[in-house]
Amino acid sequence: MNNRKTPLVLSPELLLRAYATGIFPMAENQDDPHVHWVEPEQRGILPLDKFHVPKSLKKVVRKATFEVHCDRDFVQVLDLCAARAEGREQTWINRKIRNAVIALHAMGYAHSVECWRDNRLVGGLYGIALGAAFFGESMFSLETNASKVALVHLVARLRLGGFQLLDTQFVTDHLSQFGTVEIPSAAYLELLDEALKYPGIFAGTYGPGRLNEMIEMLFNADPGAA
Repeated sequence: MNNRKTPLVLSPELLLRAYATGIFPMAENQDDPHVHWVEPEQRGILPLDKFHVPKSLKKVVRKATFEVHCDRDFVQVLDLCAARAEGREQTWINRKIRNAVIALHAMGYAHSVECWRDNRLVGGLYGIALGAAFFGESMFSLETNASKVALVHLVARLRLGGFQLLDTQFVTDHLSQFGTVEIPSAAYLELLDEALKYPGIFAGTYGPGRLNEMIEMLFNADPGAA
């Protein structure tokens, strides 16, 4: 894995250029003053046309256990992703990354998908949209299945918006259940270059009905559909 330190200033423009060339920032922990550029030799992606949802999660999504919103409280999502939690003593989002990502959100590039219950944010994720590529950055869950439901809604929104690539950076046990795969860096860069040629629309005004229709299409297209 290639790893390079960033200059002192991590601007949103620099961050966009980095994503467009296939590298992304990480810090050793939230208190680390440095940011490292990371370029994995094997890249994790979630093929949008092969998204798998476990049967038990389909039931949770259909029950509408959570209210799901987009960009309702982006900064709170980012801060909860960066916070220490049980089983996660350190995270990679330091102050420099936080400030740059908040700036990207203000510019319309960074977005969150959020799960709420009783007016409380209980799970979600955020990422960067560039062309028809979406770079999934981090997720959190304060209630069972909350981040998983957010991921289902993310994929539905990406499909509606014409996105071609969902970059997960790495493959984890948590993500592998949804169909995440590893591909060589060269193959990833080919997919990225193609996706950057087209305009994905993340923040489209998709009503609940249209999103739910797409979610059902995802479920029915899944080999494990039930």
